[in-house]
Amino acid sequence: MDEKDELSQPIPKVGWPRVQFDGCVPTIRDRVVQTAAKLVLEPIFEADFEDSAYGYRPVRGAVDAVKEVHRLIGRGYTDVVDADLSKYFDTIPHGELMKSVARRIADGAVLRLIKLWLKAPIEERDGDGKRRMSGGKSNARGTPQGGVASPLLANIYMNRFLKHWRLTARGKAFRAHVVAYADDFVILSRGYAAEALAWTKAVMERLGLMLNDAKTSLKNARRERFDFLGYSFGPYCYKGNGQWYLSAGVSKKSVQRLKAKVANLLTPGNHDPWLDVRDALNGFLFGWARYFSHGTHRAAFRGVDYYVYERVRDFLARRHKIKGRGTNRFSYNVVYGEREVLRLERLPWSLAPCASR
Repeated sequence: MDEKDELSQPIPKVGWPRVQFDGCVPTIRDRVVQTAAKLVLEPIFEADFEDSAYGYRPVRGAVDAVKEVHRLIGRGYTDVVDADLSKYFDTIPHGELMKSVARRIADGAVLRLIKLWLKAPIEERDGDGKRRMSGGKSNARGTPQGGVASPLLANIYMNRFLKHWRLTARGKAFRAHVVAYADDFVILSRGYAAEALAWTKAVMERLGLMLNDAKTSLKNARRERFDFLGYSFGPYCYKGNGQWYLSAGVSKKSVQRLKAKVANLLTPGNHDPWLDVRDALNGFLFGWARYFSHGTHRAAFRGVDYYVYERVRDFLARRHKIKGRGTNRFSYNVVYGEREVLRLERLPWSLAPCASR
């Protein structure tokens, strides 16, 4: 790796107002070097990561974390700390992070390279196109989101909290388990959620991090649901006999996000051939259904099917200039039969969940 001083170029910062996304896109050269470094560094740190961590790991994923939370609430760990770290990726202290990295990496050149990534300046442009620089050598916190190595670095620092939990036997003291996906985590306890929250808050402050008090809460999963990784955990009612049971299902926010995606695809301004529109629609419907195929999902899938039918019917009726709603020409059976739109409710129950979030 020659010319190390030039490897961390200014990172253009891009904003997408419609989805409220604010990310950083490293230069192509940075991404190539970060990918190469990640391939070498990841196995070294993977051996150290706690079993309670599921995010951005080679053989684990979000669905694995979902299954573990579902299993634990079924075993009676229903007093929940629904935690939210405030701007985790933006507030990781560089000094402490580099100490964590240096415990496993002795090569000074590699450490210097990682420090260069953390100190890379960020290029921003306002609404008038005026250029503004931030970050750089004076910046002491945060990992550039969008960087290939950023999730690994975030996992390395979060592992300090998870390891401290294990080494101080908090699981036994609080009769609890932690399930973490990067900065998103829950603590599932049997009666000691408040104590676990107080301890967690104190430890996070010592790590230079903060819990978002407005979004962190205590929940009794036997009486109310909590959301984690797009799923909603808690009590569900079996309509067949009216009995309640603890399960995991699709959260309302996840359904709304999918509906928004469908609506954005099936707009009057979309003049792509129907086969292309259908393939795009089926592609993200299948990916969404595959991720949410764990637990209780039939009612959510049925609701999505009806919503998709209405949007597709309206889309085709406009395209074919049919008066009225187009229900006769494009019935439910036509949309999901002749037009070959994917019907989620008819997917096999054995559909293997996707590991990614």
